[in-house]
Amino acid sequence: MAATRIQVIGGPTALIEYGGLRLLTDPTFDPPGNSEHGLVKTDPPAVPVGEIGHIDVVLLSHDEHPDNLDTSGRKLLAGVPLVLTTPTGAERLGGTAKALPNWQSTRVGDVTIIGVPALHGPKGADAVVGEVIGFVLTGAGLPTVYVSGDNASLDVVEEVAFHTGPIDIAVLFAGGARVPVMNAYLTLTSGHAARAAEILDAKAVVPVHVEGWEHFTQGPGTVRDAFATRGLSDRLVLLEAGESAEF
Repeated sequence: MAATRIQVIGGPTALIEYGGLRLLTDPTFDPPGNSEHGLVKTDPPAVPVGEIGHIDVVLLSHDEHPDNLDTSGRKLLAGVPLVLTTPTGAERLGGTAKALPNWQSTRVGDVTIIGVPALHGPKGADAVVGEVIGFVLTGAGLPTVYVSGDNASLDVVEEVAFHTGPIDIAVLFAGGARVPVMNAYLTLTSGHAARAAEILDAKAVVPVHVEGWEHFTQGPGTVRDAFATRGLSDRLVLLEAGESAEF
């Protein structure tokens, strides 16, 4: 079986080559500038949408925020055979979008994709920000990969670890996102990402959604420091936009 390869594109967008599939997380390919909800994008994608190539599956944690699905990303969905997302998101998007409720799974080729919980903020945040999900990828002879989506809760991470762990590779959304209307973190902080690595017993952690937007309060430097503090530097695979790693 070919090696698993992860390329960070920018923001929450990463290309995962796994089990013969090309999977893309939360597609965001718009240029920098102001967007809906008062969010400001500061960096362009490392790979333009026209150069991303064929995608078999989009893993879309949620469709309601432009830092997870922007205008260019929405156009890309039309050419993707399968978009896995929340039940309400699948209803809004239509087309090839398919709901993947928590703990349900679907099989694509040799890969099983499981929908897992995510909480985009403190308890009760889903009433304000809407549904969000994460994903776990498994397959015979393949590493187990966890994609957190916009999750801020270590309780959720513990639930995922209990049901699907241990995790070989964790792709964690870890920029400590905050917005004025909610006085709380909406994604993992650097410290919580390091703690999540321990909970998951992850052999490798690839942080995404740590730069490229003004509402991220933490970034690569704080992630590096947090993992060093917990003695986990050997598990951290900190990629700049455009870089990739094989596992």
